[in-house]
Amino acid sequence: MTDLGSRYVAALAAKDTNRLLALFVPDVIFRGMTPGRFWEADSPQRIVHEVLYQWFEPDDVIEKIEHVEAGHVVDRERIDYRFRVRNADGPFIVEQRAYFDTDGAGHITRMHAICAGYRPTTDPIGER
Repeated sequence: MTDLGSRYVAALAAKDTNRLLALFVPDVIFRGMTPGRFWEADSPQRIVHEVLYQWFEPDDVIEKIEHVEAGHVVDRERIDYRFRVRNADGPFIVEQRAYFDTDGAGHITRMHAICAGYRPTTDPIGER
């Protein structure tokens, strides 16, 4: 797993605002797609507060990072991750894939992310 990709996944799972904000350059380009909507943001603050914290709301508890896999597509980095999430509606699996570019100083300059959506699961935590 790339260091930057792993830091992104860990910060997102922890909903650590300061760590998330620090991952992006000020003029970052972000595009995302969820099952019902396309998302765009052009600053770290907008990515975190208007996108990521809409995808994972305050009542969504990310209980576990179930899977992480990193790779490259020529010069673009890729990070796949799957979270076990619980909220008032029950347990869910959420899987996402993000492609991102970096500035050489350890910051994300562009990110394109796609989400499979919240998929209901009845598997108790730890049985996957």
